[in-house]
Amino acid sequence: MKKTPAPDDWLATNRANWDGRVPVHVASEFYDVAGFVEGGDPMRAFEVDEVGDVTGRTLLHLQCHFGLDTLSWARRGATVTGLDFSGPAVEAATELAGRIGADTARFVVSDVYGAVEALGGRTFDVVYTGMGALCWLPDIARWARTAAALVSPGGFLYLAEFHPFADILGDDGRTVEYDYFDRDATVWDDPSTYTDGEVPPTAPTVTVEWQHGIGEVVSALVAAGLRIEFLHEHDFTLFARFPVLEHDRGYRYPAGRPRVPLMYSIRASRPERSAPAERPGPTP
Repeated sequence: MKKTPAPDDWLATNRANWDGRVPVHVASEFYDVAGFVEGGDPMRAFEVDEVGDVTGRTLLHLQCHFGLDTLSWARRGATVTGLDFSGPAVEAATELAGRIGADTARFVVSDVYGAVEALGGRTFDVVYTGMGALCWLPDIARWARTAAALVSPGGFLYLAEFHPFADILGDDGRTVEYDYFDRDATVWDDPSTYTDGEVPPTAPTVTVEWQHGIGEVVSALVAAGLRIEFLHEHDFTLFARFPVLEHDRGYRYPAGRPRVPLMYSIRASRPERSAPAERPGPTP
């Protein structure tokens, strides 16, 4: 991990990295696209329960990558739109929608801060996001204003994310090694990816990330005009982040050992009658 000022082109830097990894991810066993096409379901059970029935509802997935989760909501009856800043990811998502017959699914290329304009001011019953999404954004207040502007009156935002407390722990999963309140950019130079598969040697290697505390996220959503329905902290995660974790309906600390939160989820609604959400402003 290298702490340096964020480059002025942080958005282009991150986009280039994701563009280069799309074909690796689509072909990976980690995402198992072939299994998904055959009917496999990659969704996490707690998200399905917390979001509830989406039949007949419009759903927007922000930072959707190549659309597996987006299309999983389509299979559950939602009319889905996915938005991602990677053109290759959106192309792959559109192709995948055709393969499974999700004819009403739509995918749009835009960074998340430009979503309101990219979607023509349209709003949605459910705005869904999460699982490694917020770390790519420097301004969480602006993200919250953008997300709130996309929620229809009576609708809600649902966020499921990796817990920032886990980010301050060392490789042993026990020792506090990093500063929870550090909001400076972290610049990584890493030729690998989180899935199986080999990244081409010509693919970009640099990414820029930020850490956002729970209080920061909740306060931003409230300030954007949304009402917090719940904040749940979860004692499991989706991968073997630390060697101490055991595989038990996710990855958890061993029974009888002290636990820390590893993921969290928030549902925040927009009242039926409320002032229009503040527009997030133009992309700098």
